[in-house]
Amino acid sequence: MRDDDAGALVVAGVPAPRVAAEHGTPAYVLDEGEFRARARTYVDAFGRAFEAVGTGVDVYYAGKALLTKAVARWAREEGLRVDTASGGELAIALAAGVPGAELGLHGNNKSDAELAAALDAGVGRIIVDSFGEIDRLADLAAARGVVAPVMVRVTTGVHAGGHEYISTAHEDQKFGLSVNAGPEGGDSPAVLALLRILERPSLRLLGIHSHIGSQILDAAGFAEAARTVLRLRAHLGIRTGVLVDEVDLGGGYGIAYLPQDTELDPSQVAREIAEAVAEACAELGTPLPRISIEPGRAIVGPAGITVYTVGTVKPVLVTADDGSTFTRLYVSVDGGMSDNIRTALYGAAYHAEIANRRSDAPLALVRVVGKHCESGDIVVDEVLLPGDVRPGDLLAVAATGAYGRSMASNYNLLTRPPVIGVHEGATRVLVRRETVEDLLALDVG
Repeated sequence: MRDDDAGALVVAGVPAPRVAAEHGTPAYVLDEGEFRARARTYVDAFGRAFEAVGTGVDVYYAGKALLTKAVARWAREEGLRVDTASGGELAIALAAGVPGAELGLHGNNKSDAELAAALDAGVGRIIVDSFGEIDRLADLAAARGVVAPVMVRVTTGVHAGGHEYISTAHEDQKFGLSVNAGPEGGDSPAVLALLRILERPSLRLLGIHSHIGSQILDAAGFAEAARTVLRLRAHLGIRTGVLVDEVDLGGGYGIAYLPQDTELDPSQVAREIAEAVAEACAELGTPLPRISIEPGRAIVGPAGITVYTVGTVKPVLVTADDGSTFTRLYVSVDGGMSDNIRTALYGAAYHAEIANRRSDAPLALVRVVGKHCESGDIVVDEVLLPGDVRPGDLLAVAATGAYGRSMASNYNLLTRPPVIGVHEGATRVLVRRETVEDLLALDVG
């Protein structure tokens, strides 16, 4: 929203110029109320949908999108569990007070130290991703005299989502074990993994996990993946008498990054997935499993913006493919690919606005770029901004709550921005800004 007097962008009752004055730029700004509301929406929508077909659902917040101690607490307070993908994420969630039983641990290459930490914390589920991990985890659990609760991540062959790098259920990639048999027939890698777990007394098979991609905007892929996983579940039941209790359908629920985008409707997609699960189980003659899902971006993405200060503004004459020319205004900000790598990495599209004032100037074609030594250091590839944008203006980039901070780097030795929580007109530092002293403290050479 805009402040009526100054025309500044206001988030949770806090004007952007106030954030900049109190905390500097660049800064990640996270709306606590928006995060909580979106978390409740997913819990309520999926809870109602699966209750209607006769089973329950657990919603795990995918911490890889953004995990701080405050974020983990917000998620838990709104009824979510927390999914982690590394020892570091696990440590943050535990430090936030999330009980181990409400945590999951993902990862295609977990170290023994990470697995040991999960066992020692009593993590509620460890999602195994390879045969080697199954054996290592079984040995670590046996040495501790505990039984590790595990799920097997499988690849269903269902492709969904945006960029190739965030579509995670096809065969030629690092995650999971295929449900498809090899060219010589026989059991699939997924079946062999499930059988191996059942042979190890120090492992308890909770269920089967599937994740098909990211930034998915309809339910069709989820529904098809669910049918595939449920067939695998039924096959294992017939083969061994073990019908696993839980099926996890992963995350990847899409959001609106641009003003013209249509966001996925959680209630609709929940109903469609629930109906597909119920129909598949009826056809297979199996009882419904408990379902779990893992939204991350869908909860935190729209709750965050990044506020920058404009520096250099440079008009550039561009020759188009047809030989015509036009002017593109390059607007440089005081961050860039070190605080948002997604544009360079995935070609992700974002929207930006002047955040400190209102302008009636004619719109100009703008490319928002960072201050790094890379031509690909682009924050927003193309946006229309008032042509009078100038040094000292604040620029806000929307929907950066997910994967901005969590994928941030110190490229060119820039310090990473703070995460500033805003709520009911107040600000507070959730993660402080890095300093040059932090950089020097790490360099012990």
